[in-house]
Amino acid sequence: MIGLRGFLVLGLVSLALGQCAKAPPQPAVLPVAPVKVGPEINLTTTPVPLSSANPPPVSIGRFVYAGGIAISSPDTQRLHGLSDLKFGPDGGLVAVSDDGDLFEAKLKLDEAGRLVGLTDGKLQPLKGLDGQPLQGKAQSDAEGLAILANGDRLVSFEREHRIWLYPRLADGSYGTPRAVNKPATTFPDNEGMEALTAYPIAGPDAYLVGGEEGEVWLCKLSAQCVGLAPQSPPDFTWGLTSFAAFQGQAIAALYRAYDPIRGWRGQVRFVVDPRAPAAKQFLAATLTLDGATTRDNFEGIALSTGPSGATRIYILSDDNDAPQERTLLMAFDWTAPPPPPPAPPKPVKRRR
Repeated sequence: MIGLRGFLVLGLVSLALGQCAKAPPQPAVLPVAPVKVGPEINLTTTPVPLSSANPPPVSIGRFVYAGGIAISSPDTQRLHGLSDLKFGPDGGLVAVSDDGDLFEAKLKLDEAGRLVGLTDGKLQPLKGLDGQPLQGKAQSDAEGLAILANGDRLVSFEREHRIWLYPRLADGSYGTPRAVNKPATTFPDNEGMEALTAYPIAGPDAYLVGGEEGEVWLCKLSAQCVGLAPQSPPDFTWGLTSFAAFQGQAIAALYRAYDPIRGWRGQVRFVVDPRAPAAKQFLAATLTLDGATTRDNFEGIALSTGPSGATRIYILSDDNDAPQERTLLMAFDWTAPPPPPPAPPKPVKRRR
């Protein structure tokens, strides 16, 4: 093995020889096709089944599978590590990555309303307080994303734990960020504010923040964060990764777990009111992705209304830029069960 000193010597010798015998100048080689300028990227999407079972099931309990895709791009090596997603004011998908990138695309649905692909892909770096792209893992490790009613974006970062607000400008672009309120606590280096969602029922500037171990805070741009009852994971192998608010006070909480035997697992919980005391927390539904179910390192969740009027859940996986993992986007439609029939009236006792 040649050490650093050897590499330097070889480099100097090569440079000297190059100065002594320069090759004649070569004509410039032009590209054979136009080169794109800007954040636009082509996307490759491959359908994935709900399960490896043959035939695969169509639902998990009341959660009906509404299609899923594996996402990649032939244009960039940076479409990896997507760690949260939400829907923007125009209905487009917005996601952030562990490397400080912002990914945007539009959903492609078939005639039945099932997810079959993505179009109009864009990938660009998040900007820092100086207006320049974020540099280095410590600065750029984005984990949570929230979009306020006015279109402003909130992004939470770990390692250097902070929440920044990216203001939406009149032309639809986004300005230089500024720091906003975050929980007054100390997070581990790589286990920070994973879950983030706007929470408009508590105010137009309100947002919920969740730590990986299940801690929860209600924050506002205009007020400090207040601790709420934790949304604890099923056990110590699980971690909280994302929040999405819906139906007023309810939230969807996303968890992921990994062990070498079972691999990645995921779980979505519908919490009726995260502001309630722990003893009065109530789950409306739970979706667990395990066993033969298609699954990966799920870190992002977003909700919308499906074509049938059901609650549409989209979950996104972080592939960790690893060849054995994938960037998956999977959709499920959930319909609440019908209310129980009213109890029969009690017989009236007659007086004798």
